[in-house]
Amino acid sequence: MQSQKKLFLIDAYALIYRAYFAFINNPRINSKGVDTSAVFGFTNSLFEIIKKEKPTHLAVVFDTKAPTQRHVDFPQYKAQREAMPEGIREALPYIDLLLEALNIPKIFLDGFEADDLIGTLAKKAEAKGFVVYMMTPDKDFAQLVSENIFMYRPATKWSAATKWGVKEVLDNFKIKEIHQVIDYLAMMGDSADNIPGIPGVGKKTAQKFIEKYQSIEGLYMNLDDLKGAIKIKVEESKELAFMCKKLVTIITTAPIDFNEQEASLKKQNTEKLLSLYKELEFNNLHNKLLKNNLSNIGQNKNTKKDKHSVGDQIDLFSSEKQELKNSSVYKTDYKIIENEEDLDSYIGNFVQEKIYAISILTERISRKNIGLSIVNKSYNLFVSFDYLKNLEKLFINPECIVIGFDLKNLFKTLSNENIILNSKIFDVRIAYYLLNPDSRNSLDIIFENYLPDEYSIFSEKNSIDTKNEAETRDFFMQESNDIFRLHEFLKEDLNKNNLSKLFNDIEMPLVYVLGQMEIEGITLDSKMLGVYERELSVEIEKISNEIFKLSKEKFNIASAKQMGEVLFDKMALVKKPKKTKSGQFSTSEETLIKLKNTHPIIQLILDYRGINKLLSTYVKALPLLVNKKTNRIHSTFNQSVASTGRLSSTNPNLQNIPIKTSRGMVVRKAFVPRTNEHVLIAADYSQIELRIMAALSQDEAMIDAFNNNLDIHSATASKVYKTPIDLVDKKMRTAAKSVNFGIIYGISAYGLSQNIGIPRHEAKEIIEQYFKEFPKVKEYMGACVEKARSQGFVETIMGRKRYLRDINSSNAVVRSLSERNAINTPIQGSAADIIKKSMIDIYNEIKKHKFKSKMILQVHDELIFDAQKNEVEELCLLIKNSMENTIKIDVPLIVDIGQGFNWLEAH
Repeated sequence: MQSQKKLFLIDAYALIYRAYFAFINNPRINSKGVDTSAVFGFTNSLFEIIKKEKPTHLAVVFDTKAPTQRHVDFPQYKAQREAMPEGIREALPYIDLLLEALNIPKIFLDGFEADDLIGTLAKKAEAKGFVVYMMTPDKDFAQLVSENIFMYRPATKWSAATKWGVKEVLDNFKIKEIHQVIDYLAMMGDSADNIPGIPGVGKKTAQKFIEKYQSIEGLYMNLDDLKGAIKIKVEESKELAFMCKKLVTIITTAPIDFNEQEASLKKQNTEKLLSLYKELEFNNLHNKLLKNNLSNIGQNKNTKKDKHSVGDQIDLFSSEKQELKNSSVYKTDYKIIENEEDLDSYIGNFVQEKIYAISILTERISRKNIGLSIVNKSYNLFVSFDYLKNLEKLFINPECIVIGFDLKNLFKTLSNENIILNSKIFDVRIAYYLLNPDSRNSLDIIFENYLPDEYSIFSEKNSIDTKNEAETRDFFMQESNDIFRLHEFLKEDLNKNNLSKLFNDIEMPLVYVLGQMEIEGITLDSKMLGVYERELSVEIEKISNEIFKLSKEKFNIASAKQMGEVLFDKMALVKKPKKTKSGQFSTSEETLIKLKNTHPIIQLILDYRGINKLLSTYVKALPLLVNKKTNRIHSTFNQSVASTGRLSSTNPNLQNIPIKTSRGMVVRKAFVPRTNEHVLIAADYSQIELRIMAALSQDEAMIDAFNNNLDIHSATASKVYKTPIDLVDKKMRTAAKSVNFGIIYGISAYGLSQNIGIPRHEAKEIIEQYFKEFPKVKEYMGACVEKARSQGFVETIMGRKRYLRDINSSNAVVRSLSERNAINTPIQGSAADIIKKSMIDIYNEIKKHKFKSKMILQVHDELIFDAQKNEVEELCLLIKNSMENTIKIDVPLIVDIGQGFNWLEAH
């Protein structure tokens, strides 16, 4: 019978690094400026293991800074690794406190890596009848797996956690004995640890050698079997091969004992844990623990345990759910409005106070609006949605301020009821977004940061999830009350950070503009897409047959695994193909583009994928999104997603329709005016980001080119290649265009060489020459980075800020990303601000002139209008004037305008 004793040995740094980088694009920063990402991720992973796997024993094993025998034997061992990120270094003391509060042992020993300690403890625990799980993604641990020792590979965003026993190891490594993992890894090497392996030996060769010769020793006993270059490489690398085997072998005889009692899972010290959570501002965890603690005290009041205080040890890992009833955050003085007379008696107070919050309660399944809550300093009213019209005097009053979360939906809801929202608005989501552009901005996150006591109680979704309608209503009204409370906190922070003008002059007026655009929608020619679908289906079948002909076999072209095996195993297109983290051959678009010239099959595969994506994402999908009532597509424009301030769109994402390919451009033909009496107008800023770069950098050569209305790419090519502008050829202009746009995004010589198909050294020379000809561009880029280093943020022309917390990181990978953002954000963000202001100006002008034409889409630097034919001439003048004069910079803003009976024609 299998032992019930279950030990988890956790590879500490593997889990900590994993947690930290999981939040790298959206770090958790508390109010003190501490990056808590690593601690938060580590804590959640730890609790998940305890809850799901229910170990009886657990220990967390660390490396130390002291060198090991591996470093002595091979000085290059792990020498290439970047310095530990500050976010992890700052997290370590907190993780120590966490383990101390949970009474979980922290194990480490100078001179030995965590791998060695885990290996030793696993074998000793196995001998004592334990089933052992080594929690780590590191494949080296596979050599330790036995009947009672398993690898527990943590979950990723792509896959669930997996357990590897003997069978899984043998299957994954394609070997026959567990100990051969060592030989396999030694032959292949490990770039993560800077272990070189045997030159010329990759995954397939290593598997072949092990199958034939069993081990490295067996390989060198049979060198005469080898031929050609591989024999020379293997023969010359004998000493290195055996060194690699020594390096990858995990020690199982480290001088450390397995203390069964110390590793047994114990109750935590609640007082210490609550204190730690409070300091880290883990409000959800804090409140859950506090609730559990209070509930346990209440349940045991008739026993000896009624003397226990909050600091006593309560079992955190109990699966029993506790509910915190009658909490102080639940109010009881709400007003439930049951008739129109009652409602009318309160409205005067709301008009008098002139500031209130509103939330709409929606039934979860039917999406039917049930009721709404309106809150001011005096009252919190729950009103049936049937009485919405009775509130109209609040919505049309320009002196009132309406507070809410995602007020665009309120604007649309009111419009559907023929009520005009004419009041000032304060959207707490967008306010928080301006203050934290790289953070998620759901309501629970905002509560967590500003009203932590309420964070664990309230959800971000105003929808019924319970059969108890009264409880749901109370929950909803409290949430609305807290949205009202958020206003003062956020308003104060906007003022402190000089973001109030951007918020009030750009972001809030834009809510009305986007709401109206979403209501209008755009007409889709579904029949045209149906015809196009049949054309593409024929084309994709033809391409498939060509691929099968070249590969000499049929396979699933959509399967990356099968594709990789065909291209790299059977066709052997490259000697050392790139692989993914899972060990599979990489067939990503980036990988295939690099191989385009190796074989005609590559271009066919790229064509197949392009058509397949076009079919699934747009040609087949768009007709399904047409609203049956309006016969139009109503995309949602997201105002609080992109860190740079750009708008995005969803359902569908119209900003990603591929227009650089002839096939993709055809999709735009399907977007048409609403009637034959209308046309589409497309207005597009010409090279706005380069114009902003010229203005911000004050580079005379760039400014002169724009002021003299020269083609900027030809002008750049002329300077870089030292050629008169009228002699610049297409190749030169293409290279210059790639540099012009690439500089904004921090393009490297390698990146440029890949983009335009030239040697890397030539690309390096072009970039160097570019900076010689446009010296102030380079100065500006350097100044952006230095400014970010000193003040922690960069900003746009209109004052939008992006905070770059990793700009001074000692980790080069993390730091370089922030440096690129420091250069790019002021340019891309300024372009976003400019088009937003243009949209507001045009929206107001259309209303002022009482045009029937409508602005219906925004795609990057382009605006689309559904225009009545008799208004086209006047509307085009209005659009061009507004867009070109919305802001004055040192170069002219130029707008190209076109019109047609579909989007492609207009563009």
